[in-house]
Amino acid sequence: MDSDTATRLLPVLTRIADALERLAPPPLTSADMDSAEAFVWRTAPDRLDAVAAVSRTDIALLQGIDRQRQLLLANTTRFADGLPANNALLWGARGTGKSSLIKAVHGAVNAGRTNSARLALVEIHRDDITSLPDLLRLLRAAKRRSILFCDDLSFENEDSAYKALKAILEGGIEGRPDNVVFYATSNRRHLMRREMIENERAGAITPGEAVDEKVSLSDRFGLWLGFHPLDQDTYMAIVAAYATHHRLEIEPETLRREANEWSVTRGNRSGRVAWQYIQDLAGRLGRPLT
Repeated sequence: MDSDTATRLLPVLTRIADALERLAPPPLTSADMDSAEAFVWRTAPDRLDAVAAVSRTDIALLQGIDRQRQLLLANTTRFADGLPANNALLWGARGTGKSSLIKAVHGAVNAGRTNSARLALVEIHRDDITSLPDLLRLLRAAKRRSILFCDDLSFENEDSAYKALKAILEGGIEGRPDNVVFYATSNRRHLMRREMIENERAGAITPGEAVDEKVSLSDRFGLWLGFHPLDQDTYMAIVAAYATHHRLEIEPETLRREANEWSVTRGNRSGRVAWQYIQDLAGRLGRPLT
């Protein structure tokens, strides 16, 4: 490009840059962090969008995960009180209440606390993990104590994003800010497919060292909570609790039969399946779910 062309283009490029800057939202401040109890991290441009109302289930309705609930609630309460707390990995079968528990615990811990002592819940999507350092710098500066939440976290072969996450959780120079704790859910205990780990082990000169880097990511979570498929009694207890809570008038035997048929058609018993049945039942009864 010759100098005359560059000279002509410079004003145009300057106007475009100014327009893009005006479109970008202003940097988030600590005052903005106090504007809501939950946020979603967005990229391009980087920003936190406030969530008007968190979609959550009352913690008392989460059945069959008493131990997991107790441990996560205790860990989160300590964190809210300014005490040391662990990052948590909730792993296991789909639809068993992993993400529901995180949101329910967040609501339970905040209940009764003053605004200044309430935890923020900040969700980051799996595809945005590489932007995690930028988000953590923002949260560190905001100073509000926050649960950073990533749902359905997992990594595929040749995916190097896990390295950034591992460094942030424990190993990096900056590390995790004192005012942030990281909670993740995954269907995989080690956040990656078993065959990926086995393939690395089979093709390596030193099998143990070959998989150590990837497996060690899950070791960065001090609290591991496993979630397993529900038995019939627990599934029915969840259905009954939902029906009672939402005042759905139906004979107990009919409720049990329909809920069982619903789970059979889906080949799965889980809290998610139970909730889907309750939504269907409420619709047929003409009852809104509050």
